[in-house]
Amino acid sequence: MTTASSNASTSLIGHWIDGHRVDPQSPKTRDVFNPALGQVSARVALAEPTDVQAAVASARKAFPAWAATPPLRRARVLFRFLELLHRHQDDLARIITSEHGKVFSDAQGEVARGIDIVEFACGAPQLLKTDFTEQVSAGMDNWTLRQPLGVVAGITPFNFPVMVPMWMFPMALATGNTFILKPSPIDPSASLFIADLLKQAGLPDGVFNVVQGDHHAVQALIEDPDVKAISFVGSTPVAQQIYEAGARHGKRVQALGGAKNHMVIMPDADLDQAVDALMGAAYGSAGERCMAISVAVLVGSAADQVVPRIAERLKQLKVLNGTNPQAEMGPIVTAEARQRIAGYIDIGINEGATLLADGREFKGAQAGEGCDNGFWLGGTLFDNVTPDMRIYKEEIFGPVLSCVRVPDFASAVQLINSHEFANGVSCFTRDGNVAREFGRQIEVGMVGVNVPIPVPAAWHGFGGWKRSLFGDMHAYGEEGVRFYTRQKSIMQRWPESIGKGAEFAMPTIR
Repeated sequence: MTTASSNASTSLIGHWIDGHRVDPQSPKTRDVFNPALGQVSARVALAEPTDVQAAVASARKAFPAWAATPPLRRARVLFRFLELLHRHQDDLARIITSEHGKVFSDAQGEVARGIDIVEFACGAPQLLKTDFTEQVSAGMDNWTLRQPLGVVAGITPFNFPVMVPMWMFPMALATGNTFILKPSPIDPSASLFIADLLKQAGLPDGVFNVVQGDHHAVQALIEDPDVKAISFVGSTPVAQQIYEAGARHGKRVQALGGAKNHMVIMPDADLDQAVDALMGAAYGSAGERCMAISVAVLVGSAADQVVPRIAERLKQLKVLNGTNPQAEMGPIVTAEARQRIAGYIDIGINEGATLLADGREFKGAQAGEGCDNGFWLGGTLFDNVTPDMRIYKEEIFGPVLSCVRVPDFASAVQLINSHEFANGVSCFTRDGNVAREFGRQIEVGMVGVNVPIPVPAAWHGFGGWKRSLFGDMHAYGEEGVRFYTRQKSIMQRWPESIGKGAEFAMPTIR
């Protein structure tokens, strides 16, 4: 909900520019909800172009000194930030739960995965080492540098308000760039908490900025000539738009889009383990993960054993307020998202899929005291889903699991490789050859074998294939170093080694 003015009793979440919180220049705001209760908890400012310009100007001013700071000194700031993150890990998790709705233990896990990236970025001196070749030619040496781009921006989604920004800004800062974060207006508070921790860690003013807002702020960042690179995570249509618009404006763009992640369950798999994995991967965080499993590909006889087990397990799924220590799944993030997901359940029924568990029957009162008006939906399960159905083809981004039955391993691979999304995939099997061939043949960017959510470690990098990623480089890891830097090659020799007379032929190594 966007308004020109709202309830004066709710707090206003503004921007962070040049090292401090600033009041927005626009009266436009959007309500921020506690999704478990369905209540407005705050308002967030929606930036005008002038707000974006102020953040860019601050980052541009801070860049020369920060870029010239030795990598070791930049790393020391990140080490102090890391210490503060450990100290305030639960504070950040509580903020996530209050505005996103995911259960507290899941929020703690999100912060922990973000901390992993900060730890990796603390190795900036090692990460920025480059190549040197002595005597590349007679009397000549050649080496490379990796230098920062300048002002860079990150546009992040609602589902990971801490982890996804940390895929971006630690690597950007470690490599000498200045950074502007445009978080989701749905759960914006964590961004300012992070900014304050960076300030406490000794980050110079202007090196990290936060601009709250909607698509108008995104457009302003894309069009600003001083913003050299943009990293984005969100839906595929928006990712493609940002990639194309950024390219038109001469920017380096890394745009991570949507997903339709499959889990193949072979008949030889440990089915109890597979069902446990499927429950957590499909219904954890209410399915609002880009790495959530939304399709179970059941091979041969596995189908008749797995489907009833999942249906039975769903009856025991603990859908509760995320603050409840017993909660396994929390609410949907917004009322609009709940309505969209419920609409897909209608579509699945109309397309002829077999509905075994209907999350629309879940009532907020079952989730705990005060949750009657929250944005609640239970776990949903479809069987006999076919590849021509919309619930198979499209990203639902909610707690809806579709079961597709295939006769053999080859059919499973063909099914997955035919999908337009190729973010993550998993296979559960005891057969070493099946595991090996799955890893080789599958056309997906991130692959798990008996691992349901194969999110790579901090030093390996995150990213899918096909329409799940627009751009050449994955997030974080060594790919992140390359994304936030550009290579410079230097060849050098001294006068004593230079022969007399002009040379008109193409230089050669000699």
